[in-house]
Amino acid sequence: MAQKSTIYKVELSVSDMDRHYYETHKLTVAKHPSETEERLMVRILAFALNAHEHLEMTKGLSTDDEPDIWQKSLSGELELWVTLGLPSEKLVRQSSGKADKVVIYSYGGRTAEMWWDKIQNSTNRFDNLQVFNLTDADTNALEKLASRAMKLQVNIQDGEVMISADDQIVYVTPVKWKKSER
Repeated sequence: MAQKSTIYKVELSVSDMDRHYYETHKLTVAKHPSETEERLMVRILAFALNAHEHLEMTKGLSTDDEPDIWQKSLSGELELWVTLGLPSEKLVRQSSGKADKVVIYSYGGRTAEMWWDKIQNSTNRFDNLQVFNLTDADTNALEKLASRAMKLQVNIQDGEVMISADDQIVYVTPVKWKKSER
C-alpha cells in the first residue's frame, strides 16, 4: 500500500527588505513520503526568498517535468522556476529554456560542492540562472523548526535570512554560487 503525503499548514510572514516585499502567505504544503523534513523546510525557505503573489508550490517530487516552486504570469508564461537539491545538467538546461528566471537552492554539504564542481562550467551559458548553496548547519537548524502547523516569520535583509517560529530563531545565509546576468 502506498504511503500518503503528510500535510503541513504554514502561515508564512515574509518581510523582505531587499525586495521591499511584505506579505503573509497561508500555505498548505504536502510532504511527499520520500521527502525529508529538511527538504520540506528548504522548500518553504525557497518560497520565502522568492515570495510573490503568483508564486506556487508544485507537485514537486512526484512530477519530473515541474520545478518545486514556480511563478507564472497571468497569461501563463513561466516567469520563475525554483529547483531544490542537485539537478542534472539536462534539467538545468531544460528549465533555463522554459523559464525567464531559474533559481537552484543546493544543499547537502560536500555532495553539493562536488555537484557544483561538476556542473559549474556548463552553466555559464545560462544568463537567467542563479545558484545558491545552503550549508548543512543551516538546513539542519531549519529542519528543527518543522511541525505540522507552523507560524514562521521570515526577515530578509542584505542576503541574510532570519526565520523565527515560536521561541526559536534560525539564521540562514544562502551562499551565491552563480549570479543571474538578467
